Amino acid sequence: MSMRTVRHRVASGVLLQHRRSAHTSTATQELMKRKSKDGNTPPRRRSTRGNAMLELTLLGPCVFFLFVGALDWGFYAYALISLQSAVRTAALYTSSSASTAADVTKACTLVLGEMASLPNVATTCATNPTVIATAITGPDSAPATRVSVTYTSLSLIPIPGMLKKQFTITRTAVMRIRG
Repeated sequence: MSMRTVRHRVASGVLLQHRRSAHTSTATQELMKRKSKDGNTPPRRRSTRGNAMLELTLLGPCVFFLFVGALDWGFYAYALISLQSAVRTAALYTSSSASTAADVTKACTLVLGEMASLPNVATTCATNPTVIATAITGPDSAPATRVSVTYTSLSLIPIPGMLKKQFTITRTAVMRIRG
């Protein structure tokens, strides 16, 4: 097997040696023999500079909206969890006795305490959140209490078809009166 060494210059000017066997196809040999216009360097491949910038330009807005949507959904999930916890706490208080079954004032105070970390929460329950506590007859014909809380979120960044600009969430809890 005869081997011969072909030398050529790379764009950076460094000499590299390639070994080529006699079994190399003629098409490959012709490509390796080809020289550029100056006669010293092989022809260069087509330039790929700028591809990363083009990809960033095309995919950047999609990735941005993906992050914004994840942030908004996270806020929405946090608001749901906080609201459910606030309703449960208020229902637990109002179910402690028949005299507290319709105590909206204390239920409002408990709801505001649970939802203090959320934005867009007022200092009273007249606007946001809205608390309603009523004494009812439960499903088993025993006295019970129903607490309903409605919360309106801040304006989010809307994504058409996926995420509205603002959510109004209502949660209700019914508990049997224990006392």
